[in-house]
Amino acid sequence: MIKKIQNFLRDDEGASAVEYGLIVGLIAVLLVVSLTSVKTGLVNLFDSAAGSLNTAAR
Repeated sequence: MIKKIQNFLRDDEGASAVEYGLIVGLIAVLLVVSLTSVKTGLVNLFDSAAGSLNTAAR
């Protein structure tokens, strides 16, 4: 019985799944942050273009 408990405690197969999960989570966070900044840049670009078109139309 003690041998089975020791083998269970030494088993590290689940560790790689946890590591992959952490990597996927980190990539998801980086994507959200980068896409948010890209969105802000695009909104500013289109606002500027719309302002220029409104000025030219007057």
